[in-house]
Amino acid sequence: MFARLYERYLAIRFGGIDDTAAVGKRGEQAAARLLRRKGLSVVAESESDRGGEIDIIAVDRRKRQIIFVEVKTLATTKPGHPAERVDENKQGRITRAALRYLKRKRLLGTPCRFDVIAIWWPGDAQRPTRMEHYEAAFEAAGDGQLY
Repeated sequence: MFARLYERYLAIRFGGIDDTAAVGKRGEQAAARLLRRKGLSVVAESESDRGGEIDIIAVDRRKRQIIFVEVKTLATTKPGHPAERVDENKQGRITRAALRYLKRKRLLGTPCRFDVIAIWWPGDAQRPTRMEHYEAAFEAAGDGQLY
């Protein structure tokens, strides 16, 4: 009973997790909840345009910094790390999408960083078994880099 009540409190305070959603979407919802618990403001989820997608965009108001977050959810028990899937090509796509976002919102010149959240969520589990947040996981990559 207490666990169910606590889960309801977390959903109200930091955002819910849709148990019927695909595992990748549930991972993004869990990552957004983690960021909110760390005191960050989530301003956009699944932000996309013609050139790419950014899973989560958050703001650290204390540091006045925009954080672009890539979420990787591993739904199997196979060995491997979810963050390994954020290779150089993926980093370049995220960088270009972040640059377009900053231009669209007229935020060029605002400090930003790129984080990765790795989540292990076996298909039969109710909640993730493990979550790791890598702050400043990579620098801007590829053509059109941020400064």
